[in-house]
Amino acid sequence: MVRFLADENFNNQIVRGILRRNPNVDIVRVQDMGLSEADDPTVLEWAAQHNRVVLTHDIATMTNFAYE
Repeated sequence: MVRFLADENFNNQIVRGILRRNPNVDIVRVQDMGLSEADDPTVLEWAAQHNRVVLTHDIATMTNFAYE
């Protein structure tokens, strides 16, 4: 099963909608994991260590850090 991490700027209405539609989806928010205000490399590192796919709307900086 794919596991997700919703970035701080990811729309929480989408997260709630996903969980309402399917409560078995494994999705956590950055805020719930103690990563509030963490920089992008830290969020990506945490996601990699926990085998999670990052959901984000931040295409300006997050994608550049992901490629690095």
